[in-house]
Amino acid sequence: MNSSFEIEDLEFSDFVKHLRPNDKIEIYTDGSCIGNPGPGGWAGVFIHRDKRTNISGFEKSTTNNRMELMAAIESVNHVPEAISATIYTDSTYVKNGITSWIKSWQSNNWRSASGKPVKNQDLWIALVEAIKSKNIEWVWVKGHADCVNNNNADFVARSAIVSSYMENS
Repeated sequence: MNSSFEIEDLEFSDFVKHLRPNDKIEIYTDGSCIGNPGPGGWAGVFIHRDKRTNISGFEKSTTNNRMELMAAIESVNHVPEAISATIYTDSTYVKNGITSWIKSWQSNNWRSASGKPVKNQDLWIALVEAIKSKNIEWVWVKGHADCVNNNNADFVARSAIVSSYMENS
């Protein structure tokens, strides 16, 4: 038997079939933009034991922060009921926003500490809605470092941009 750890890449529907109630999954999210604003992609890399899958998407004209938020929103939306998740993000904007700043923004009628409207309010509202019935833990990881799974999420997000251009050429 091979003693090295190997991970099996699955389609999302097959990945979900392996999950049981009360399982905990890891999700690495990332957003990418060519230019800011510019074409952007987002990704979520889902891991459970020796299984992995990913989701991704593309927007023609967007910002990096919006793609980071879309990665989080779509990933949370794809967490099955009765499954908890740890979401790893290299975006302090997403991590601090959802774990710290969000309560103040909501109580201040979606105004920042400086009194200005919160940027990307539509996506923050969508993320708040997405996490309501989910058990999600948020962890920040350093981007473009030694975290293989974060680098995988970055690759998938960038690939979503490239794939979209190839499909629309």
